[in-house]
Amino acid sequence: MPSEREGESRKRAAALRVSTPHRSTLAPPSLRGVGQCGAVSHRARVWVSLSTVYVIWGSTYLGIELAGETIPPLFAVGTRFVAAGLLMAALTAWRRGPRVLRVRRAELAGCVLIGALLPGANAVLFVAERHVPTGLSALIIGSVPLWIVLLRAVTGDRPPAAALAGVLVGFGGLALLVHPKSGAPLWALLLVVCSAVMWATGSFLSGRVSMPDDAFAATSYEMLAGGAILLPIGLATTNPDFADFSGRSIFGWVYLVTFGSLVGYTAYVWLLDNAPLGTVATYAYVNPVVAIALGAAVLHEALTWTIVAGAVLVLACVALVVRTESVPAEAGAVGAGACEADGYAAAPPR
Repeated sequence: MPSEREGESRKRAAALRVSTPHRSTLAPPSLRGVGQCGAVSHRARVWVSLSTVYVIWGSTYLGIELAGETIPPLFAVGTRFVAAGLLMAALTAWRRGPRVLRVRRAELAGCVLIGALLPGANAVLFVAERHVPTGLSALIIGSVPLWIVLLRAVTGDRPPAAALAGVLVGFGGLALLVHPKSGAPLWALLLVVCSAVMWATGSFLSGRVSMPDDAFAATSYEMLAGGAILLPIGLATTNPDFADFSGRSIFGWVYLVTFGSLVGYTAYVWLLDNAPLGTVATYAYVNPVVAIALGAAVLHEALTWTIVAGAVLVLACVALVVRTESVPAEAGAVGAGACEADGYAAAPPR
């Protein structure tokens, strides 16, 4: 789901440098090395990384469902983000040097704010998924780009007319999904909508507050801040008994920490450095499809015609918004150099 990492000035600077502000820890820092590897090799790596993001981030909804079966939701999400934040910070310091983790006070405050919103949104989703099917949750969360356009419009920005039209029609599809006939209680469905709004707000604000320049350092602090906020709440409101945790739940928790937060995010950042932004942004409407397929195959979740109609409207409008909004003129000028644009291809901590 999206998280704006840089402001407009950084985007323009990145476009002039034919690069992106996000730097991968596993890949060459720019496209200048692509020619040395050969077009076929580079194309294959792009598709492997893109498939990784599709499958891993699409499967995080299933991971949340499994983890929440026997682990109290707030305790699960709090410990998950503390563990993932520590691991990502350690890997970042190891691969890039400890200096990259040094941030100014204003940048740390920005990470705390975004960490309260993005991992907080994940916590709300953890609670809601005890009552809402994973595929339906993924479809509602998939509306995040629509909420970002709405936030831009109400704060004085002027999104393209096609994007605004997509938002209006997409919210019609969202209304079909958030309906008692969808098979979930209304209050739980509204919790998922609240989670989507929190994700969109965090994404919207992250490009407007001071944040560390390094994407991995910023995400490490966001996850640690979110975990530090959520874990005490989870301990105060529940009494977790490790003897009650099932193997499925432990597997889901470990999967979210390692694959969802570390492997998936690393592949995503590599893609920002090495693939067109419009290609990277396709995860916004592919992930819900993966989540629906896994929910049906693993959890035997059923689909109704109402959900199918809402899904078609929401995903089609998200695709329209992403294609309209996420490919700025600079990105077209620099070819495969990916630059963030208002968070449509950026991702929250998963």
